[in-house]
Amino acid sequence: MAGEVPAGNYSPEEILSLIHDIAGMCSGDSSTANVIAADAMFRKDCTDLVRRISLLTYLFEEIKELAKVVDSAATSSTIADTVDSDSWSSDLVLALHSAKRLLSIAMNLSSNSSSDGAAKTITYQFQCVTWKLEKVLSNLPYGNLDISEEVREQVDLVRTQLRRATDKYGFMISKMPSHELSQPMDQEFAQVLGKSVNGLLKQQSCPEKLSELNRIPKNIGGKGCSTFRAFSLLERSRSIPVCTDVSSSNVTDPESQEKSESKSQSEDKKPEAIVIPEDFLCPISLELMRDPVIVATGQTYERSYIQRWVDCGNTTCPKTQQKLQHLTLTPNYVLRSLISQWCIENNIEQPTGLTNGKIKKSDGSFRDVTGDIEAIEALVRKLSSRSIEERRAAVTEIRSLSKRSTDNRILIAEAGAIPVLVNLLTSEDVLTQDNAVTSILNLSIYESNKGLIMLAGAIPSIVQVLRAGTMEARENAAATLFSLSLADENKIIIGASGAIPALVELLQNGSPRGKKDAATALFNLCIYQGNKGRAIRAGIITALLKMLTDSSQSMVDEALTIMSVLASHQEAKVAIVKASTIPVLIDLLRTGLPRNKENAVAILLALCKRDTDNLACISRLGAVIPLSDLARSGTERAKRKATSLLEHLRKLQQI
Repeated sequence: MAGEVPAGNYSPEEILSLIHDIAGMCSGDSSTANVIAADAMFRKDCTDLVRRISLLTYLFEEIKELAKVVDSAATSSTIADTVDSDSWSSDLVLALHSAKRLLSIAMNLSSNSSSDGAAKTITYQFQCVTWKLEKVLSNLPYGNLDISEEVREQVDLVRTQLRRATDKYGFMISKMPSHELSQPMDQEFAQVLGKSVNGLLKQQSCPEKLSELNRIPKNIGGKGCSTFRAFSLLERSRSIPVCTDVSSSNVTDPESQEKSESKSQSEDKKPEAIVIPEDFLCPISLELMRDPVIVATGQTYERSYIQRWVDCGNTTCPKTQQKLQHLTLTPNYVLRSLISQWCIENNIEQPTGLTNGKIKKSDGSFRDVTGDIEAIEALVRKLSSRSIEERRAAVTEIRSLSKRSTDNRILIAEAGAIPVLVNLLTSEDVLTQDNAVTSILNLSIYESNKGLIMLAGAIPSIVQVLRAGTMEARENAAATLFSLSLADENKIIIGASGAIPALVELLQNGSPRGKKDAATALFNLCIYQGNKGRAIRAGIITALLKMLTDSSQSMVDEALTIMSVLASHQEAKVAIVKASTIPVLIDLLRTGLPRNKENAVAILLALCKRDTDNLACISRLGAVIPLSDLARSGTERAKRKATSLLEHLRKLQQI
């Protein structure tokens, strides 16, 4: 809402209402179709900010419920009083209103209608808003708010993401004169938008922290940000092996998990982490470059980021701080070719994008897709037809197009198909539903589409398909959840949606391919600590034990992989032991394949650390001999785990 934000304290319900308003700004419905216009300059910035704010829903829903419980007990000091009386609630509401005003402006700012002054001002506003939100969240009175550990992890994740975003914006404008930034946006910009933006800077300014915000991160270009997960999730032909299987080579070592248990969950070891060569990363964004260009100092940057840096009035090289003798940006064709080859070798779809009706090809040239856009837009309109047959034909064609190429996935999303496809997930026509969920799976392969799918509110409908759809639809729903869960914040949303029990049920009773897809999704979701308990309560240990003892031995690797991720969780340890899994694991030490032995000993070590009862159990079951054999002739990891477990057994005998 425009204008001044009323002073005072706010209830959880009021804050929740404001968060929901912001979350709805990128919903993509007919009333906000212009929000995600194809040429919006700050489209990704807006999407990311809305997603982060949306995650706060869980915090205030829990605060609201706790307030009701306390209030019903008629205590003298309620949680509601804590929320209302503390100034942080007012600060948060102020920051959220600032974010809402910023989003309403930035989502309408197109590259064709904006001035340089407007663009630089909006960049600064994103910096201020992200900093203010992170600051408020860092002051949450956890001691007075009896919120769960899972929700605290969610808030910590949001804070981490906001902090990184603040650093990114700060780096981009670190040399921008503050007196320029403190001026209102130019009148031309205000007239283009048809709304007043006066006072926006006043509401969002943060001069007391400018010196900190404008610092250049010392770890720019560091290895900590140079991981990129690549999974091929394209709709699979039944004659081709499933490409989303959990690979036994991608097991998360429980030992490394133990070392990072006290760290933020976003720092946990991720599956399939591919290290991007540092020379391929833009020094400003720390992302894989798609259009590398060389500046006067010889340094290479992603064109869009260095262009924005220059547009903000900077005349120095961001990396070396040397003055640029000229502002010419020269394409780095050699590096672009190397990046292209590296993407092919690592099965990574190369970044691309739509600009003024053209899509950039891998060789740097542009392809005019105006005709394709018109055809796809016509198809998208048919998705809302009153005719079942016409809707069915349109969604079938969308499914086919989304399978063929990255360009099509970009164009289909740009045409506004995602919210309509989400609506079709609840269609009573089985074929329409099947094609809709498969289309969303295909679209999710393109990274930028993941955020749009989440903002369209797709998860509840995908979970419904997972529960009650045809087997093919359930398989593709599980694969879609895996694809979307690659983003840490999405792990939280999916885990809280009720998806895990449905995935466990598919793991137990699905088709062979459905079980593979469910295992992959569960493995990735359970990397997030808060989802481990949900999986245990959904009965995943029973399902995993059945997979370990199945005579076909077709999914032993997958079962051990998931169990190794869960084994560090206390509730999981209890469930694994209670299910009589230890004898099965010891048997695998004797008869399993080398990789199975390695995973089995890793799980046993996790179960036995600081637990003398479990140590005594494996000793009674004769684990010493196979452990000794493994310590001599196993894989390097197996040797290390077996040796450690044998040492624990020796100490037990000495007691």
